[in-house]
Amino acid sequence: MKFFVDTANIEKIKEINNLGLCDGVTTNPTLVAKEKRNFEEIIKEICSIVAGPVSAEVTSLKSEDMVKEAKNIAKWSNNVVIKIPITEEGLKAINILSKEGINTNCTLIFSAAQGLLAMKAGATYISPFLGRIDDMGELGIGLIKDLREIIDNYKFKSKIIAASIRTIAHVKDSAIAGADIATIPADLFPKLWKHVLTDKGLIDFLNDWEKYKEELNK
Repeated sequence: MKFFVDTANIEKIKEINNLGLCDGVTTNPTLVAKEKRNFEEIIKEICSIVAGPVSAEVTSLKSEDMVKEAKNIAKWSNNVVIKIPITEEGLKAINILSKEGINTNCTLIFSAAQGLLAMKAGATYISPFLGRIDDMGELGIGLIKDLREIIDNYKFKSKIIAASIRTIAHVKDSAIAGADIATIPADLFPKLWKHVLTDKGLIDFLNDWEKYKEELNK
């Protein structure tokens, strides 16, 4: 499973990329707004750092405006992916863009039916939101499993991006359920590699090594 970093913060992207853990980046208007910088400048800089796909979201609501905006964004870099919400107008835009060879990420997916429509419209990626579904008292991971089965049954080419990832369990469960990608907040990455027993084991090893050197010097 690939890891995309879910942020528009350049320094955090660099940190994860330097670990070899960044296969791509996802942004949205909220994440970009937090950086208080020009949208185009941010996306171009991210694309210069990361070799993989970088999702940049349109803000228009009408399909013709989405397509116009998407075509402009697509010129910024070869690895830009146009992020479009799952609406009727969004599906129209995805259908047009897919036929023109422009990669798209259909976002805000909360049901298998929405995911299926995005696949049929030609979305390169589909982004089901696990955490927000969990907030409703349902299990978001079930949606990942359903979408995986639909893709496998009908050989759709769309890739599943497990989005709204909030916990270590979300990452693990998404991998087991067959998500192609998990888009992970930068601040969650340290929790993935840390473990109390790892810390304890390291201390024990170092203590034993010091005792070993003391014995040799006697």
